[in-house]
Amino acid sequence: MTTTIAQRIDALREELRRENLFAFIFPSTDPHQSEYTADHWKGREWISGFNGSAGTAVVTLHSAALWTDSRYFIAAAQQLEGTEFQLMRERIDGTPTIAEWLGQECGPGAEVALDGMCSSASAVKELIDELRKQGGITLRTNFDVLQRIWTDRPAIPTAPIVPQPLEYAGEDVASKLMRIRQALRQVHADGMLMASLDDIAWTLNLRGSDVHCNPVFVSYLLISTRSATLFVDEAKLTPAARQHLQQYGIATASYDAVKDGLRHYPDYNILADPDEVSDTLMHAIKSGKNGQLSPLNSQFLNLISHPSPVPAMKAVKTEAEQQGFRQAMIRDGVALVRFLRWLKPAIAAGGQTEMSIDRKLTALRAEQPLYQGLSFDTIAAYQAHGAIVHYEATPDTDAPLRPEGLLLLDSGAQYIDGTTDITRTIALGPVTDRQRHIYTLVLKGHIQLQLLRFPGGASGTQLDAIARSPLWHEGLNFLHGTGHGVGAYLNVHEGPHQIRMEYRPAPLHAGMTVTDEPGIYIEGQFGVRIENVLLTQPWRETDFGRFLQFETLTLCPIDTAPLDISLLTPEELRWLNDYHQLVYDRLAPHLDAPDRDWLCSATAPIAASR
Repeated sequence: MTTTIAQRIDALREELRRENLFAFIFPSTDPHQSEYTADHWKGREWISGFNGSAGTAVVTLHSAALWTDSRYFIAAAQQLEGTEFQLMRERIDGTPTIAEWLGQECGPGAEVALDGMCSSASAVKELIDELRKQGGITLRTNFDVLQRIWTDRPAIPTAPIVPQPLEYAGEDVASKLMRIRQALRQVHADGMLMASLDDIAWTLNLRGSDVHCNPVFVSYLLISTRSATLFVDEAKLTPAARQHLQQYGIATASYDAVKDGLRHYPDYNILADPDEVSDTLMHAIKSGKNGQLSPLNSQFLNLISHPSPVPAMKAVKTEAEQQGFRQAMIRDGVALVRFLRWLKPAIAAGGQTEMSIDRKLTALRAEQPLYQGLSFDTIAAYQAHGAIVHYEATPDTDAPLRPEGLLLLDSGAQYIDGTTDITRTIALGPVTDRQRHIYTLVLKGHIQLQLLRFPGGASGTQLDAIARSPLWHEGLNFLHGTGHGVGAYLNVHEGPHQIRMEYRPAPLHAGMTVTDEPGIYIEGQFGVRIENVLLTQPWRETDFGRFLQFETLTLCPIDTAPLDISLLTPEELRWLNDYHQLVYDRLAPHLDAPDRDWLCSATAPIAASR
């Protein structure tokens, strides 16, 4: 039965009163701390109506609020309209934290709750500490209210699991497990619980489709010194996946049996990443047969709370994965060229909208070999919609396209040999002087990052200002990250490294993929973002150490129509012309004559402005 947001909140409050609770907290994560979740765990979206990938909803007996970041300020305001949810803009002066707001709403001694299976151990610990400062508010973590009130809750997905061929992975499972165990020994751990879905898929060279746009499968992996067990719905294992697991000696058990597996863990101690493992499972480890509290420091001797070694391993691509990215970018580039050649004549003919061009681009990608679907839902945002950073058109917002102004198109695809993520801002016709000026500043920042050479081991935070400098020079800024890692036929957002203003200590090494995507967003008017995927490569070694540079993987023309060429330095102009020559050389052999002629024109060298 379909219910309204108001009816869902009423049902929730009835349960809160029954349990003597003042509030319930809905994070955006699942039991694996995923950025994108299967429908079964979209409780925050169900209770609030807000469908962004990041945010937390809180409902008390008398009020409701939702916290999200700058990517979703505009979209969230629109989606929450007509509900009682108050929008809380994170990292904006004057916005209270969740604990501070609950302190204002609840009063001393109140008890609030969340589902401990869907919140990481570190997040729960931090929240408990913050709530304690708000008049002694306590937190209950063993209550999943959605099991009671979400009557038509989707089931946990059961999509089939298949092996990822070694020719694309570049490293077999035995080698990965050996490296993981070596890393565990360095921190005196016998084994580990792996909860991150993309880490599990990478480790076992398996792929699935349980999460929209992410080729992963719902599971846990428990590694000990001599064995490994995959906790998964075994009905999902194809014959090929079963044979693959047997080949490497991986046992299987029911997905729901993970708590019991932790309680009977065969070795003495176990590593669990507190940012990855849920609070509930962390308690299951502590209560296991080896659980023992140290009298000296109140730490459990069988638990090593430490970051997982897997994300840093996964981030450095094998030679096979690097080559797979290059091949995937060629096929993606072919689809994009065919789309761009079609786009402006189709708009001039009339009848095109944001959603119709999304369908066209998806269909062209689907024609390419090894295509497995989108890597995220396409952002096709025309004019004012381009200022909504993660805008997704709906039938109610689907804007008709006219031969004028700017279209921001952020899209990507999954191929068996690689994952793509590209943004182009396209002039559909005449643009304003302000649009032209900002477009050029964004491109300058984009180019400056790609030109950079830097010491190996530098963090993305140290590089971030390079891309922002042309924008900062004119008092402009953007609040999202400048770049993120990209999985090898895995999640389009991958860590641990990032390029962003907020400090991220993860170092950059040769073999890592990272995006370059500065942007500027003028609310109610337009947005500009330009994005390529880059690969960190060795540059040269000097007396001052090893230096890295970027190889550009993405192959697609950058629109030169909205450029103010006078703002580009000779070095920036040279980079643009060289990049366009690379795009033409790589894509032309795979195009027919009309598409090749269009590409030749789109990548023609630009002379310096006089």
